[in-house]
Amino acid sequence: MTEEERNIFRKISKSTIEFIYGMAGHDMTRFALKTRGSMEHLFILITMGDLLGVPILPPYYSLRLLPYVVPQISTWKRRMLRERDLTDALA
Repeated sequence: MTEEERNIFRKISKSTIEFIYGMAGHDMTRFALKTRGSMEHLFILITMGDLLGVPILPPYYSLRLLPYVVPQISTWKRRMLRERDLTDALA
């Protein structure tokens, strides 16, 4: 077996392994990212709920967490106040 044939075999085997990993891992990765986003929005709702009129935690704790949450507040408000229908739950 020549060096060129070995390189071709390595490329084919590497591509096959990456393809199988992509088939198996893509759905899990999307689910993990969706879960992470939902948890972040729930956390912001619990800590900064008074921005929407949902007082859950005392403002002292919310103010301590405010510097970490500021970059996400605008997208969080948009997501929480967006109109939803049945098709949004299916996606």
